[in-house]
Amino acid sequence: MHVNLEQLQSFVTVARFGNFTRAAEELYLAQSTLSRQITALEHDLGAELFRRARGGSTLTPAGESLLPLARRMLADAESVRRDLAELAGLERGRVRLGATPTLCISLVAEVLSAFHAEHPGIELHLSEQGSRRLLDELASGELDLALITTSDGRSAERFTLAPLLVEELVVISSAGMPPVATGEAVSLAEVAALPQIVFSATYDLRGTTDAAFAAAGLTPEIVLEGAEMDAVLRFVERGLGVAIVPAMVLIDRPGLRSVRLEAPTLTRTISLARPADVAPAAAVEVMQRTIATTATAFADRAGETMRLAPANA
Repeated sequence: MHVNLEQLQSFVTVARFGNFTRAAEELYLAQSTLSRQITALEHDLGAELFRRARGGSTLTPAGESLLPLARRMLADAESVRRDLAELAGLERGRVRLGATPTLCISLVAEVLSAFHAEHPGIELHLSEQGSRRLLDELASGELDLALITTSDGRSAERFTLAPLLVEELVVISSAGMPPVATGEAVSLAEVAALPQIVFSATYDLRGTTDAAFAAAGLTPEIVLEGAEMDAVLRFVERGLGVAIVPAMVLIDRPGLRSVRLEAPTLTRTISLARPADVAPAAAVEVMQRTIATTATAFADRAGETMRLAPANA
């Protein structure tokens, strides 16, 4: 017996319409081709499936018995096809990724570019928020994954956190102006005396730098406050002031120069978070691998200012 899925689809379609002509139109087949398929199926099964008449075709008892089985076999075949397509990253799937603004203009841009090139059929959704907001969205089921730079004990219980990178914060200035320091590093006190562009209070970075200056008893000279990351970089390029930013935003930005902070350096750990109680779909697992690979490449390009987190070293 050589029953195939195409024959079963033809059988189910004729049963649905009760008419060979309409079924052939639905399947984009010549009526003679459809008739041959049904005849071959009847021959293989050794039973007549339809009573053919001018007014239409009705199922025989054998056809009535085959119909639910054929429908189930076709549904199972479609389910397998979809699962294989998802695993291969070819046709279906969705990934909802969240990331902080600094990561969106650097690491995430390369992650999404690499992922889409390999898996163009996967829908991508991006949420650009601060770390705390991203964890809220992850908890409420709005995201599958989130690249964050802060976490707390409560979040560790609710999420699976995978540290990716440990990154220094560096001082950037315009490449078209004299360097802000003569040596390889600059002190926090020296930075405090320079005209500084600082982020919006919603940025995790703002809290880190404010705390560092306060701990050192310093009050920075602020010329512009409340800017978003892209604006901060553009203002610095034009010589408006300096800024303290993650090292990775310097990649492929020739208009900026950077200098490291003297010890103790300011660092941040970038982690990938996902819900602890939800098994990731195949597309999400592929995205996790893409993020890990891209993070490794970033660490290689950034030199001493960035390294893989201990769990990924």
